Amino acid sequence: MRRTCTVGLVQMTAERDRKANLEKAIVRIREASRRGAQIICLQEIFASPYFCQEEDHSWFDTSEEIPGPTTAELSRAAKELGVVVIGPVFERRAAGLYHNSAAVIDADGELLGVYRKMHIPDDPLYYEKFYFTPGDLGFQSFQTRFGRVGVLICWDQWYPEAARLTALRGAEMIFYPAAIGWHPSEKAEFGESQFQAWRTIQQSHAIANGVFVAAVNRVGLERTLEGSDSKPAGYEGIEFWGGSFVSDPSGQILGQAARDREELLIVECDLGLIEETRRHWPFLRDRRVDAYQGIGQRFLDE
Repeated sequence: MRRTCTVGLVQMTAERDRKANLEKAIVRIREASRRGAQIICLQEIFASPYFCQEEDHSWFDTSEEIPGPTTAELSRAAKELGVVVIGPVFERRAAGLYHNSAAVIDADGELLGVYRKMHIPDDPLYYEKFYFTPGDLGFQSFQTRFGRVGVLICWDQWYPEAARLTALRGAEMIFYPAAIGWHPSEKAEFGESQFQAWRTIQQSHAIANGVFVAAVNRVGLERTLEGSDSKPAGYEGIEFWGGSFVSDPSGQILGQAARDREELLIVECDLGLIEETRRHWPFLRDRRVDAYQGIGQRFLDE
Protein backbone atom coordinates (compact mmCIF):
# COMPACT_ATOMS: atom_id res chain seq x y z
CA MET A 1 0.00 0.00 0.00
CA ARG A 2 1.23 3.48 -0.84
CA ARG A 3 2.16 5.63 2.15
CA THR A 4 3.81 8.75 0.89
CA CYS A 5 6.01 11.28 2.62
CA THR A 6 7.63 14.25 0.91
CA VAL A 7 11.20 15.10 1.90
CA GLY A 8 12.85 18.51 1.54
CA LEU A 9 16.64 18.87 1.60
CA VAL A 10 18.08 22.38 2.05
CA GLN A 11 21.44 22.60 0.26
CA MET A 12 22.95 26.02 0.80
CA THR A 13 26.10 28.07 1.23
CA ALA A 14 27.13 29.45 4.62
CA GLU A 15 28.83 32.64 5.77
CA ARG A 16 30.29 33.86 9.05
CA ASP A 17 27.08 35.65 10.03
CA ARG A 18 25.17 33.00 12.01
CA LYS A 19 22.00 35.08 12.11
CA ALA A 20 22.02 35.41 8.32
CA ASN A 21 22.51 31.66 7.91
CA LEU A 22 19.63 30.90 10.25
CA GLU A 23 17.35 33.40 8.53
CA LYS A 24 18.18 31.92 5.13
CA ALA A 25 17.47 28.42 6.43
CA ILE A 26 14.06 29.50 7.76
CA VAL A 27 13.23 31.02 4.36
CA ARG A 28 14.18 27.73 2.71
CA ILE A 29 12.08 25.76 5.19
CA ARG A 30 9.09 27.93 4.35
CA GLU A 31 9.68 27.45 0.64
CA ALA A 32 10.02 23.68 1.09
CA SER A 33 6.73 23.63 2.98
CA ARG A 34 5.00 25.58 0.19
CA ARG A 35 6.29 23.00 -2.26
CA GLY A 36 4.81 20.15 -0.25
CA ALA A 37 7.73 18.99 1.91
CA GLN A 38 6.73 17.33 5.17
CA ILE A 39 10.15 16.39 6.60
CA ILE A 40 12.83 19.02 6.00
CA CYS A 41 16.52 18.49 6.74
CA LEU A 42 19.27 21.11 6.93
CA GLN A 43 22.98 20.46 6.34
CA GLU A 44 25.59 19.75 9.02
CA ILE A 45 26.22 22.74 11.39
CA PHE A 46 24.15 24.81 8.95
CA ALA A 47 24.28 28.05 10.95
CA SER A 48 28.06 28.40 10.60
CA PRO A 49 30.74 28.08 8.00
CA TYR A 50 32.67 24.82 8.28
CA PHE A 51 35.03 26.10 10.96
CA CYS A 52 36.84 22.76 11.42
CA GLN A 53 39.32 23.85 8.74
CA GLU A 54 41.30 25.31 11.66
CA GLU A 55 41.85 24.70 15.37
CA ASP A 56 40.75 27.96 16.94
CA HIS A 57 39.25 28.15 20.43
CA SER A 58 37.14 31.19 19.50
CA TRP A 59 34.79 28.98 17.48
CA PHE A 60 33.59 27.37 20.71
CA ASP A 61 31.76 30.66 21.35
CA THR A 62 29.40 29.81 18.47
CA SER A 63 28.10 26.68 20.22
CA GLU A 64 24.78 26.59 22.05
CA GLU A 65 22.65 24.34 24.18
CA ILE A 66 19.81 22.12 22.96
CA PRO A 67 17.14 23.31 23.45
CA GLY A 68 18.50 26.76 22.71
CA PRO A 69 18.06 29.77 20.42
CA THR A 70 18.46 27.90 17.13
CA THR A 71 16.18 25.02 18.03
CA ALA A 72 13.63 27.52 19.33
CA GLU A 73 13.53 29.25 15.93
CA LEU A 74 13.28 25.92 14.11
CA SER A 75 10.53 24.74 16.47
CA ARG A 76 8.49 27.87 15.82
CA ALA A 77 8.77 27.33 12.07
CA ALA A 78 7.93 23.63 12.36
CA LYS A 79 4.82 24.33 14.43
CA GLU A 80 3.62 27.18 12.23
CA LEU A 81 4.07 25.19 9.01
CA GLY A 82 3.15 21.74 10.33
CA VAL A 83 6.41 20.18 9.16
CA VAL A 84 9.15 18.07 10.72
CA VAL A 85 12.55 19.80 10.85
CA ILE A 86 15.95 18.16 11.34
CA GLY A 87 18.34 20.88 12.46
CA PRO A 88 22.07 20.20 12.98
CA VAL A 89 23.60 22.27 15.78
CA PHE A 90 27.05 22.79 17.31
CA GLU A 91 25.93 21.71 20.78
CA ARG A 92 27.37 23.01 24.02
CA ARG A 93 26.57 20.28 26.54
CA ALA A 94 28.63 21.69 29.41
CA ALA A 95 31.70 23.84 29.90
CA GLY A 96 34.41 22.33 27.67
CA LEU A 97 32.11 19.59 26.35
CA TYR A 98 30.73 19.97 22.83
CA HIS A 99 29.00 17.77 20.27
CA ASN A 100 28.19 17.84 16.58
CA SER A 101 24.47 17.21 16.96
CA ALA A 102 21.12 17.24 15.18
CA ALA A 103 17.79 18.12 16.77
CA VAL A 104 14.67 16.35 15.51
CA ILE A 105 11.60 18.57 15.80
CA ASP A 106 8.11 17.24 15.14
CA ALA A 107 5.38 19.00 13.16
CA ASP A 108 3.85 20.44 16.35
CA GLY A 109 7.14 22.08 17.30
CA GLU A 110 8.06 19.49 19.94
CA LEU A 111 11.73 18.59 20.27
CA LEU A 112 11.60 14.81 19.93
CA GLY A 113 15.25 14.25 20.66
CA VAL A 114 18.86 14.75 19.70
CA TYR A 115 21.38 12.68 17.79
CA ARG A 116 25.06 13.28 18.55
CA LYS A 117 27.57 12.42 15.83
CA MET A 118 29.30 9.18 16.74
CA HIS A 119 32.24 9.04 14.33
CA ILE A 120 34.53 12.07 14.50
CA PRO A 121 37.12 12.54 11.72
CA ASP A 122 40.54 14.14 11.83
CA ASP A 123 41.89 14.89 8.36
CA PRO A 124 43.58 17.89 6.75
CA LEU A 125 41.08 20.81 7.04
CA TYR A 126 38.61 18.49 8.82
CA TYR A 127 39.93 18.86 12.36
CA GLU A 128 36.75 17.79 14.10
CA LYS A 129 38.38 15.99 17.03
CA PHE A 130 39.53 19.41 18.29
CA TYR A 131 35.90 20.51 18.66
CA PHE A 132 33.59 17.52 19.07
CA THR A 133 33.22 14.81 21.68
CA PRO A 134 31.94 11.53 20.16
CA GLY A 135 28.22 11.01 20.67
CA ASP A 136 26.98 8.95 23.61
CA LEU A 137 23.27 8.69 22.87
CA GLY A 138 23.66 5.73 20.54
CA PHE A 139 21.86 5.12 17.28
CA GLN A 140 18.22 6.13 17.42
CA SER A 141 15.00 6.60 15.53
CA PHE A 142 12.25 9.12 16.14
CA GLN A 143 8.56 8.70 15.41
CA THR A 144 7.42 11.87 13.67
CA ARG A 145 4.01 12.80 12.31
CA PHE A 146 5.03 11.71 8.82
CA GLY A 147 7.26 8.70 9.42
CA ARG A 148 9.94 7.20 11.61
CA VAL A 149 13.32 8.83 10.96
CA GLY A 150 16.89 8.23 11.97
CA VAL A 151 19.74 10.73 11.75
CA LEU A 152 23.44 10.15 11.17
CA ILE A 153 25.93 12.94 10.47
CA CYS A 154 28.57 13.16 7.72
CA TRP A 155 31.50 10.89 8.71
CA ASP A 156 28.93 8.43 10.10
CA GLN A 157 27.96 7.81 6.47
CA TRP A 158 30.97 5.52 5.88
CA TYR A 159 30.02 3.04 8.59
CA PRO A 160 27.52 0.27 7.73
CA GLU A 161 27.16 -0.54 11.43
CA ALA A 162 25.67 2.90 12.07
CA ALA A 163 23.08 2.54 9.32
CA ARG A 164 22.24 -1.02 10.38
CA LEU A 165 21.66 -0.15 14.02
CA THR A 166 19.60 2.89 13.07
CA ALA A 167 17.45 0.71 10.81
CA LEU A 168 17.12 -1.92 13.54
CA ARG A 169 15.73 0.86 15.74
CA GLY A 170 12.87 1.11 13.25
CA ALA A 171 13.96 4.03 11.07
CA GLU A 172 12.16 4.14 7.73
CA MET A 173 14.30 7.03 6.49
CA ILE A 174 17.90 7.78 7.44
CA PHE A 175 18.98 11.39 7.02
CA TYR A 176 22.65 12.25 6.58
CA PRO A 177 23.33 15.99 7.00
CA ALA A 178 26.89 16.55 5.77
CA ALA A 179 29.72 18.98 5.12
CA ILE A 180 31.90 17.17 2.61
CA GLY A 181 33.90 18.51 -0.27
CA TRP A 182 37.13 18.65 -2.21
CA HIS A 183 40.51 20.15 -1.59
CA PRO A 184 40.46 22.18 -4.84
CA SER A 185 43.95 21.08 -5.89
CA GLU A 186 42.83 17.43 -5.75
CA LYS A 187 39.53 17.86 -7.57
CA ALA A 188 40.75 17.20 -11.10
CA GLU A 189 42.42 13.91 -10.17
CA PHE A 190 40.23 12.54 -7.40
CA GLY A 191 37.05 14.63 -7.42
CA GLU A 192 34.70 12.39 -9.35
CA SER A 193 35.80 9.17 -7.65
CA GLN A 194 35.40 10.79 -4.22
CA PHE A 195 31.91 12.01 -5.04
CA GLN A 196 30.85 8.64 -6.44
CA ALA A 197 32.21 6.81 -3.38
CA TRP A 198 30.24 9.15 -1.11
CA ARG A 199 27.03 8.56 -2.99
CA THR A 200 27.55 4.81 -3.47
CA ILE A 201 28.19 4.02 0.19
CA GLN A 202 24.94 5.70 1.17
CA GLN A 203 22.98 3.96 -1.59
CA SER A 204 24.37 0.70 -0.21
CA HIS A 205 22.97 1.53 3.23
CA ALA A 206 19.54 2.00 1.65
CA ILE A 207 19.80 -1.37 -0.11
CA ALA A 208 21.25 -3.36 2.79
CA ASN A 209 18.63 -2.11 5.23
CA GLY A 210 15.59 -1.61 2.99
CA VAL A 211 15.19 2.05 3.94
CA PHE A 212 15.13 5.46 2.29
CA VAL A 213 18.34 7.46 2.59
CA ALA A 214 18.46 11.25 2.28
CA ALA A 215 21.85 12.98 2.18
CA VAL A 216 22.00 16.77 2.39
CA ASN A 217 25.33 18.51 1.83
CA ARG A 218 26.47 22.12 1.84
CA VAL A 219 27.79 23.72 -1.33
CA GLY A 220 30.29 26.39 -2.33
CA LEU A 221 33.91 27.29 -1.61
CA GLU A 222 34.64 28.17 2.03
CA ARG A 223 37.94 29.71 3.12
CA THR A 224 37.62 30.19 6.86
CA LEU A 225 41.40 30.63 7.21
CA GLU A 226 41.75 33.65 4.93
CA GLY A 227 43.72 36.26 6.88
CA SER A 228 44.63 33.79 9.63
CA ASP A 229 48.19 33.34 10.87
CA SER A 230 47.55 29.58 11.00
CA LYS A 231 46.82 29.33 7.27
CA PRO A 232 49.00 26.51 5.83
CA ALA A 233 51.08 27.00 2.70
CA GLY A 234 49.01 26.52 -0.42
CA TYR A 235 45.73 26.85 1.47
CA GLU A 236 42.72 26.89 -0.89
CA GLY A 237 39.80 26.14 1.42
CA ILE A 238 37.21 23.43 0.82
CA GLU A 239 34.91 23.28 -2.19
CA PHE A 240 31.78 21.60 -0.85
CA TRP A 241 30.30 19.49 -3.61
CA GLY A 242 26.56 19.69 -2.96
CA GLY A 243 24.93 16.77 -4.76
CA SER A 244 22.28 16.22 -2.07
CA PHE A 245 20.13 13.23 -2.98
CA VAL A 246 17.42 10.80 -1.93
CA SER A 247 17.67 7.04 -2.53
CA ASP A 248 14.84 4.53 -2.30
CA PRO A 249 15.24 1.12 -0.58
CA SER A 250 16.52 -0.49 -3.79
CA GLY A 251 19.25 2.13 -4.17
CA GLN A 252 17.58 4.08 -6.96
CA ILE A 253 18.26 7.83 -6.90
CA LEU A 254 14.88 9.56 -6.74
CA GLY A 255 16.32 13.07 -6.96
CA GLN A 256 19.68 14.80 -6.79
CA ALA A 257 20.61 18.45 -6.36
CA ALA A 258 23.22 20.34 -8.35
CA ARG A 259 26.86 20.11 -7.34
CA ASP A 260 27.73 23.78 -7.85
CA ARG A 261 24.89 25.89 -6.46
CA GLU A 262 22.28 26.22 -3.74
CA GLU A 263 19.17 24.15 -4.27
CA LEU A 264 16.05 23.00 -2.49
CA LEU A 265 15.47 19.33 -3.34
CA ILE A 266 11.90 18.08 -2.92
CA VAL A 267 11.30 14.33 -3.29
CA GLU A 268 8.19 12.24 -2.66
CA CYS A 269 8.92 8.90 -0.98
CA ASP A 270 6.52 5.97 -0.94
CA LEU A 271 7.21 4.37 2.43
CA GLY A 272 5.17 1.36 1.31
CA LEU A 273 8.22 0.36 -0.75
CA ILE A 274 10.00 -0.63 2.45
CA GLU A 275 7.65 -3.56 3.03
CA GLU A 276 7.70 -4.55 -0.62
CA THR A 277 11.49 -4.36 -0.92
CA ARG A 278 12.15 -6.30 2.26
CA ARG A 279 9.80 -9.09 1.16
CA HIS A 280 11.88 -9.62 -1.98
CA TRP A 281 15.28 -8.84 -0.41
CA PRO A 282 14.85 -10.24 3.13
CA PHE A 283 18.29 -9.23 4.39
CA LEU A 284 17.05 -8.64 7.92
CA ARG A 285 15.45 -12.10 7.98
CA ASP A 286 18.64 -13.85 6.88
CA ARG A 287 21.11 -12.08 9.15
CA ARG A 288 23.24 -14.58 11.08
CA VAL A 289 22.99 -12.80 14.41
CA ASP A 290 24.53 -15.89 16.06
CA ALA A 291 27.75 -15.49 14.07
CA TYR A 292 28.63 -11.81 14.47
CA GLN A 293 30.49 -11.99 17.78
CA GLY A 294 33.58 -10.25 16.41
CA ILE A 295 31.80 -7.11 15.25
CA GLY A 296 32.31 -5.46 18.62
CA GLN A 297 36.11 -5.72 18.39
CA ARG A 298 38.47 -3.22 16.77
CA PHE A 299 40.24 -5.93 14.78
CA LEU A 300 40.30 -9.74 14.93
CA ASP A 301 43.91 -10.64 15.59
CA GLU A 302 44.81 -14.25 15.01
